[in-house]
Order: sequence, then structure tokens, then C-alpha cells
Amino acid sequence: MHFVHETLGVRFSETGAVPNRTILPRGRKHETDLEDDYRDCLNIRREEPKAMAAKTAPLLGGKGKTLRWLQLAIGIVCMAMIANLQYGWTLFVDPIETKHHWGRAAIQLAFTLLVVTETWLVPVEAWFVDKYGPRVVIMFGGAMIALAWVLNSYANSLALLYIAAIVTGIGAGSVYGTCVGNALKWFPDRRGLAAGATAAGFGAGAAITIVPIANMIATTGYEDAFFSFGIGQGATIFILAFFLRKPSEAMPLKRKQLNLPQTTIDFTPPQVLRSPIFWSMYLVFVMVAAGGLMTAAQIAPIAHDFKIATEPVNVLGFQMAVLTLAISLDRILDGFGRPLFGWLSDTIGREHTMFIAFGTAALMLLTLSVWGHAPIVFILATAVYFGVFGEIYSLLPATIGDTFGAKFATTNNGLLYTAKGTASLLIPFASIVSAKYGWQAVFAIAVALNAAAALLALLVVKPMRVAFILGNESTQGDANARTVSSI
Repeated sequence: MHFVHETLGVRFSETGAVPNRTILPRGRKHETDLEDDYRDCLNIRREEPKAMAAKTAPLLGGKGKTLRWLQLAIGIVCMAMIANLQYGWTLFVDPIETKHHWGRAAIQLAFTLLVVTETWLVPVEAWFVDKYGPRVVIMFGGAMIALAWVLNSYANSLALLYIAAIVTGIGAGSVYGTCVGNALKWFPDRRGLAAGATAAGFGAGAAITIVPIANMIATTGYEDAFFSFGIGQGATIFILAFFLRKPSEAMPLKRKQLNLPQTTIDFTPPQVLRSPIFWSMYLVFVMVAAGGLMTAAQIAPIAHDFKIATEPVNVLGFQMAVLTLAISLDRILDGFGRPLFGWLSDTIGREHTMFIAFGTAALMLLTLSVWGHAPIVFILATAVYFGVFGEIYSLLPATIGDTFGAKFATTNNGLLYTAKGTASLLIPFASIVSAKYGWQAVFAIAVALNAAAALLALLVVKPMRVAFILGNESTQGDANARTVSSI
């Protein structure tokens, strides 16, 4: 960050470099001397270039550079292990209903409890990450995930199903919030890509297990699928947790382009909650997540109601049932889209990318509502939709890091992630609306929410965020300049 001394016109830099040297009138101190005085008065130790290089080398070069990519890879695998908790759930809804006759709305309440618990507890879990590091939280999450699906395999009442959903949410939130927050800390220079790649594990992780889970449900029952995959996923996460760590030093922040504003101030969670820009992003998150979660949780019932779920289709040489192929393609494109749009947002800006993604989502939902009864349209439209829906899990965390800094990124992103839980409250509502008015009514609501979110991102969030960053940095610069002038 740079700021200007009010009386002497000297431009200082928090990074130790003075990019614009000023020629001062004779008799005045040289700006380098003034910079020394400034740093001395704030008790900031001035380091020589070699010392600075030695200090940052473990993180920026050689093994350190490899380490941060390794941390990202571990986070992606952990995220893949929790993907089925959300995206595989739709495969279990109808088998559970067939056996117990509890009703779809009652069963889907378990999914709502899962998502609410997963998201609303993330700020608490993030506090433990910031205090104790990611390892212990991920280990705890792995144990909870294994326990949850084992409970699901024995659930013979709605009460036990709901308890299992809450345990699932605690485990999933521990893993999700930790992995995304850790990625934001390791990659302040590539937040969009890092958050997108991490979220891709969650988006695409279910792709390789959808078919095995569906086959196990068909052959040995959904109970065996819950038990076997629950133990396997939980154990994998628990083992990988031993290799996770947070950066030992704050990673350096690089300002990139004018279309990618990034703050140099680290805002605490209470400060974040008091800022209107946070709640603007929260609203956008809720609007987009509501449509996506309704579609993800109800895609199997939708396909069955459209009477195309078991119809065989052949796409690019792959022949299988419409529902199985649709879910598999959804997971693949969801996983591919998150890092792609994250990278794109690093290049053209967060809000412009949001407009493209949310606008495309609205168009695909409109296509489903009109032509979704055609098998090939159902498959391709849902695939493209999920390819752009998951961008909220890469674009908005990156935007949080850009806007509020890296130091408290895990907790601040956790606060935003609670919006997913808020959106999940609409999932049972979708079942009620579909029963009374049909799925076209549900799609119409989701189309309106996504279209409105696209416009809000470009016309509201973007100018508010720029004003917030520039306004706070200007205020801090003025305060620092007055401190120097008073010496």
C-alpha cells in the first residue's frame, strides 16, 4: 500500500519500496530518511533485501513453491471425499422413500439440515483453524463424515436420519471451510484459481463415484452404499489431514490489474459483518445457491417426474440411463468450470465473471423448464447449468479475500458460506411448489433469482467493492501520514 505525506508530498510504501522518488527542495530531509523515521516510530524493523529474500524464500521459491501446490492438491482430494454428501444424496431419496414411505419433503428436510449445519457452523470451525491450524479440524471432519453415513445406513426413523444429517453437516463444514480458507492463504496472488480448484474437488469429486454408488444401491441396497462409502471417504480424509498445514509467513500480495481491486488491509470478522458490501455479496450468494441446491437435491425426482430417468441414451459413445449420465456429466462440468471461471475472474475481474456465469445459469434453467422433457436436452442443459452454478464457490470466496484481506480469510469466508445454509431452507419449499404447480414454477423462480444476481453483481457489488477498498485505504493512508507529520 502507498500513501502520501500531507505536508511533504512524500509517497511511502508498506512493502519497503518507494516507487515514486520525489526531488525535494534543498534543506529538506530526503524521503528515504523520512521513511526510516516513519518505520522507527512504528517499531517496524527495516530489513535488508537479502534478509527479506531469505525470509520469503521458503514460501515463494524452490521447495516452498512446491509446498503450496501440494497443499492445494491435498485440499482438492479432501473436498472430493465430501462431494457425495451433497451431490450423491439425490440417488438415495427415492430408495429411502420406497422403503419407508416418509414422503419426499420429509426426506429432503434431512438434506436441508445437512446444508444448514455444514454452512452455519463454518465460522466456528474456521476459528479453530485460525487458532490451531487445519490439521486437527480436517481430522475431526473425517471422523464425523464416516460416522454420519454409518448412521444413515442404520436409520429406520426420520429422527435418526435427521441426526445423521446434522453429523454429516458438521463433518462436511469442517473439511470445506478449512480447505477453501487454506487455499486463499497460500495463494493471495491467484485466489480465483486456488478457490476454484479447491471447490472443483467438491464439484467433480462425485463424478467418479456416482456410477458405483448407483450400482451398489441397485444391487445390495442403499444401506450398504451409505456404510461402505462413508467409511472409505472418512478414512481418506483423516489420513490426508496429517499432511496439511498453513503458511508459516503471510504470503506477499501482488496488485494485478485495475479490474481486480485487492485490499492491503486485513479486516477482522466483526468489521466484515458491519460492512454493507459483505451483505451485498451474501445476498448474491443466497440467490444463486437457492436455485442450484434445489436442482442438485431434486434432479432425480425431476427426472422421474419427467418420466425420462431410466430411458437409455447414447452421448459421445456412452450409453446409460438418462439420470445416471446427467449426474455424471453434471459433476464433471461442475468440477471443470470452477477453476476455469476462477482463472477467468483473475483475468477479467470477479464481477464480470459472475455476470457471465449467473446469466448462463438463468438461460439453462429456462431451457429446462421449456424443453427439459427431452432426454438429450435434460442431460446437456443440466450439465451446462452445473458447469456455471458452482462458480459461486470459487468467485465469491476469492472476492472475500480481495475485499477483506488474507489474515482472517478462513473465518471471513466462513461467514459468507453461511449463505448456502440460508439458501438451503428453500429446498423443502421447492418440493411443495412442484407438487402444487409443477417443476416449471420452481424453474421460473430459479431463473428470476439467477438473472437478478447477475445484474446485482455488475451494477451493485462492483462499484460498492471498489469504493470500499479505496475508501478504507485512503483513510488508513491519511492516518499514517498524520502520524509521521506529528513526529
